[in-house]
This record gives sequence, C-alpha cells and structure tokens, in this order.
Amino acid sequence: MRVTKCRLQSLKAPLKPRTSDIHPTPYSWINTCTPGSSTGNLAGISIAIKDNISYDIAPTSCSSSMLKDYNSPYIATCVQNLIAEGAHIAGQTKMDEFGMGSQTTHLPPFYTPVHNSASPSPGEPPRSAGGSSGGSAAAVAEGSCWAALGTDTGGSVRLPASYCGVVGLKPSYGMISRRGVIAYADSLDCVGVLGRDIDTVEHVFNVISRPDEGDMTCASSSIRLTAFDISQRHLPHDGIEGLRIGIPSEIKQKVSSGLLDYLRGQGAKVEEVSLPSIKKALPAYYVLACAEASSNLGRFGGGWFGSPLERQSRIEGESGEERRKRIRTEGFGREVKKRILAGTWALSADEFNNTYLKALHLRQLLRKDYQNMFRIPHPLFSPSIPQNQAGVDIILHPTAIRTAPVLGAKEAKGSNEYQQDLLTVPASLAGLPCISVPAGKGQDGWPLGVSLTSQWGMEGLVLRLGRAVEQWSKGQ
Repeated sequence: MRVTKCRLQSLKAPLKPRTSDIHPTPYSWINTCTPGSSTGNLAGISIAIKDNISYDIAPTSCSSSMLKDYNSPYIATCVQNLIAEGAHIAGQTKMDEFGMGSQTTHLPPFYTPVHNSASPSPGEPPRSAGGSSGGSAAAVAEGSCWAALGTDTGGSVRLPASYCGVVGLKPSYGMISRRGVIAYADSLDCVGVLGRDIDTVEHVFNVISRPDEGDMTCASSSIRLTAFDISQRHLPHDGIEGLRIGIPSEIKQKVSSGLLDYLRGQGAKVEEVSLPSIKKALPAYYVLACAEASSNLGRFGGGWFGSPLERQSRIEGESGEERRKRIRTEGFGREVKKRILAGTWALSADEFNNTYLKALHLRQLLRKDYQNMFRIPHPLFSPSIPQNQAGVDIILHPTAIRTAPVLGAKEAKGSNEYQQDLLTVPASLAGLPCISVPAGKGQDGWPLGVSLTSQWGMEGLVLRLGRAVEQWSKGQ
C-alpha cells in the first residue's frame, strides 16, 4: 500500500520533494511526497513523522514560532532507518508545541486545527485527536499514511491512538534511538509508532528498533539479546495461553467484561492486582517533566536556533538579557511558558528538596511496584530485585479516562487537560513498553482503547496480547 496524499488538518506545510515538484490537488489534500527506494522492508510504504523529529528536507519546528524556520543539519536516526528500508516520507505532522499538551490544541496561530476523523456520524462537533502526537494519529486514522512516528513522554502516542481508534506503541525507554529528536524531558521521551493495526506497528517498530552509538541512552545489542533470551525462557511461544494478566484495582475506569471473558477463553489468566503508587504518578510526572523541560528549552532564544528574526533582530540599546527575554516571550506559546516556569520553580533552591526530589522518590516507588508485580525478571536488574513467581506478565487497563473531548468545550468542574494523562504516565515513569489497542466504542460512539504494559524489553509480548485484543474488537 502506498499513500501519497496527506490532509492539511493533520500535517503542517508540505515537504519539498528531493526529485519531484509539488502538485497541489483540491484544497483539503496536497502531495507531500519524498520518494522512497524500490527495495527494502518498507519499500514504497508511506510514513509520516512528527514535527519534533529532525528531517533536513523541511523546517523541524516542533509546532512552535520559536523554531518556525529551523532547518536541521541532519536526519534523526529513526528516520534514517526508515529511509534505508525504502520508506516514503509523506510529511511532518502537527503536534502540541514542543510536545506539551494532550489535545494538539497548543499550536501557533498560523496553523489550522487538528480534528479527529473517527466521528461515528456526520454533523457532530469536531473532537480532539489527542496530543501531543495528535497529528500523527489523525493522519493514520484518516488514511493519509500507512503509519506514523510520534513521540511519547507521558502518553503522547497512546492517548491519540485511543481517541482516534488506531494502535499506538510506546516502546521500552531506550529501545528506539532518540538521536535527532528535539528533547522535552530526556528521561521520559520515547519515539513511538502509530498504525491502523498491530501488524503495521510491529513492522515499523522492527525497522527502527536498533542500537545507536549516537544515543547514549539507546539499548545495546547485548541488552536486547538478554531481553530476548528472558522472553524465550519465561513466556509461551505461541498465542496467549498461560499468560497472566493483571487488572489494577486502583483504576476506576474498567475494561469491558466481554474482552476479559474473551481473553480467558483464549487461555489467559486474569486477576486483580494492586499498584499503590499509581495514584501519585500524575503529580510526580508533571514535576519531573516540567523540570527537565525548563532545562532543555533553555537553549532556545539566544540566537543559535530558530528564525532569521531571532538570529538577526536587534533593538538599539537592548541588552543581551533583555533581547533573550523578548525573544522567548514572543517565541514560546502560553502552555510552554507555563511549564518552563513550573519546572524552574521545582528546581529552585527553596523547592528542590520538597518538590523535585520527592517526585524522584515517587517515581522510584512506582518502579518498585511494577517490578514486584511482574514475574518476568528485568533484563538489567534481575539479580538485585527479587521476582514474584506468582506475579503477572502484563497489566491491562483503559488507555484514557474518557473518549475524545469536544474541541473548545468547557471542561467539567474539577477536571482539566492534564487529567487526560492519568492512565498513561505510570508506564512512562517506569520506562516500560505500553501499547494502546482499539477496544470497542464508548456510549457516545467514539473509539475506546485499552493499554497493555509489560516488563522492560517485552515489546513482543504486548504486541502478541494486542493482537488478541484486536481480534476481539473486530468481532464487536
């Protein structure tokens, strides 16, 4: 399958092809083709990439005015891997500015909004595609590309996948190289894959999941081999018979009883488990993510990145500090400024011990909860952490607390955008592989997704169980 057209709602300005001209079609469609090779595992396949993944054909802007005209001098490793296997890069997808958001609504004023194409009936008000990889999810859902790359810091691949009714994989931290990915929070950022089905996601993941000496956090070949050996020793080699699935008792949102009955019928064992630290995951995540963001985004605004205006503009009598303040005030959006300020506050001398260190402690408690629950040993730390031989292999729960919200609708009292990450941040804090798979519809007819989380390096396991969920969903 080769798709060469991309909707304007989910993709930013078209790329300039290497070997051909852009041929505009009717207004809502435009060709944004960068021809791929005729050979390789992805020969002729159309794949879109999120706008924070470096690509030297067009500006990599992170959907920010700050980087509106920033042209990367190199291509991200994950994109290089796609191109080497013959992939056809369809375009760059819109995102929440610098990855900060859950609805792809934090966009510069010159961008058109991103709408969810999974509407069950015509005439409904537009709904969110999720964020921050909402453009990637929307492009896949509307058929503009075969698959798309996103990035996931606290759920930015899985939440859009759930809202748009597609599959979204956040791999184990370090499984895909981050070289060339513009950082939001280094200890959390992961490149993820979105596709219409499990086979598509697995196909792309196998191409880009490789060691990379250019990324010190990328898992080496020996670590990957250890993880593979552990999976071979501890898991059945076919189907899901004998798998132990845990349902966290702390999560109020429940999975369909029909799905659980189906999994039991396939030979899996389903039981309730406890993740006591999960309740404190969301505040811990936002402290850590904002703190790392305040450090990472400190590089912007001094004249090395961004638009010619940033690099060249001078006001007579303006000091360097005043110029930097002006450029950052004009270049960053409201949400980015808010998170930079929150992160700077958390790292300040007065709050460091009481805020940042406490968040690190909560993160460590959550990691221990997961490790104590899994019966599969961790490929890196198995000698030092006692394993629960009666534990579970995989954890299953809803991906989101609700279906896609209506764009522009006023939030209910006591709720806000940040709460949409409630069920996705735990796996991110623990660095574990997690996949969102479509699992039926909500009462309003919009898609619902379920998340599957397993031990570090067990992507094969979450994909296998995801395939079973996919089969059940197709029968609904």
